Amino acid sequence: MIKQPYQLYIERTDATKNMARFYTMSIEPTLFGQACLTRSWGRIGASGQSLTHHFDREQDAVLLFLEVLRRKRRRGYRPRMPLA
Repeated sequence: MIKQPYQLYIERTDATKNMARFYTMSIEPTLFGQACLTRSWGRIGASGQSLTHHFDREQDAVLLFLEVLRRKRRRGYRPRMPLA
């Protein structure tokens, strides 16, 4: 069973390259008690694509969650900044 919720939404934008991308991840329990990591990505405003990973242990899902987050941060993804 999942001990705490994991949810993330990050964006990468660059007006000079006409780039506006989002990436979202969440870890949620399945009906059978497994941990399920769901990743979605695409252009902001579009539905994009998604991929789901199933794990027997929550720890394995968290490790993948953190590894993907590290890779995305290196590529320039950041949390959305609030509008002033």
